[in-house]
Amino acid sequence: MRFTEHELTAALAGAAKVVLAADRRLRKRGVDVDTAWDQMDRYQRFKVLDALGDQVLPVLVALPDVDVAPGTRPTYDDRVVAEVVDGLVAKGRGRLRRAVEVKARTALVQAALAAVPPRLDPDALLSGDDL
Repeated sequence: MRFTEHELTAALAGAAKVVLAADRRLRKRGVDVDTAWDQMDRYQRFKVLDALGDQVLPVLVALPDVDVAPGTRPTYDDRVVAEVVDGLVAKGRGRLRRAVEVKARTALVQAALAAVPPRLDPDALLSGDDL
């Protein structure tokens, strides 16, 4: 799938917020994930995004092309994402560990896809209708 740089950045940030929301310390303090994300400095955000980039970005790039109507997000069935993830996961793991990794990474990629902003209509951008 061909994503723009902005879409990939938004997808990675969305996945990072999902991982951040799973942090027990954050939930215990009762802090909203968006507030916690905003309170992080640039280096802290970089560390989270860097760790997730190797897991999410190769899958997003390897997804098959789909037609995305303007105003909608690209969506994929869990089975399609799991097949792509399965092809990218290292082969040297045990069967159970591999299955858990595929399932977890599939959920992470689906969270990233949910964070992709809706596609814009390129014709409307050229004509200035949305301005």
